[in-house]
Amino acid sequence: MNPQFWWYVARSSGIISWLMITGTVIWGVILSTKAFPEQRRPAWILDLHRWLGGLAVGFLVLHLAALMLHGYLRFTLADVLVPGHSAWRPGSVALGVVAAWTLVAVEGTSLAMKKLPKKVWRGIHLTSYATFWLTSLHAAFAGSDRSTFLYQITALGSIVAVAWAAMYRVTNRRSLSRRTAS
Repeated sequence: MNPQFWWYVARSSGIISWLMITGTVIWGVILSTKAFPEQRRPAWILDLHRWLGGLAVGFLVLHLAALMLHGYLRFTLADVLVPGHSAWRPGSVALGVVAAWTLVAVEGTSLAMKKLPKKVWRGIHLTSYATFWLTSLHAAFAGSDRSTFLYQITALGSIVAVAWAAMYRVTNRRSLSRRTAS
């Protein structure tokens, strides 16, 4: 086996998780705006949103495991779970750790959505925007692929897409009274 196998897995799974977060945010905007009126909104849009979120968590777990299995940097469990604990690029890694925790909070509360007050769920769910931006900053400052052309084009496309989606959501959201009445 290639001695850099876990490093390749860590890099690729981190990027894939970030892209799944990108897709999840964009599909979430489609769900929360007038893009599809509720009476004509296909069920597959919500399913795709949930599936992308689940994939983001799955690839995050793979990313963290691969970082700990890779022998060169020697990340410990505390390094990947506690912001600021890592000796290697502590600030950049801390951005990723906080992003990971916000992703887990968003996904966890989504699974418990029916048991939570809507305002609590919505407030936590809105941190998905912060999750995207923290993940983007983590990748830009801690990622070893940040200088490659393909990464830069992908990052630019993801950032533009999520920024556009966020602006679209602000200008085209459904009225809160309609949503909270249901």
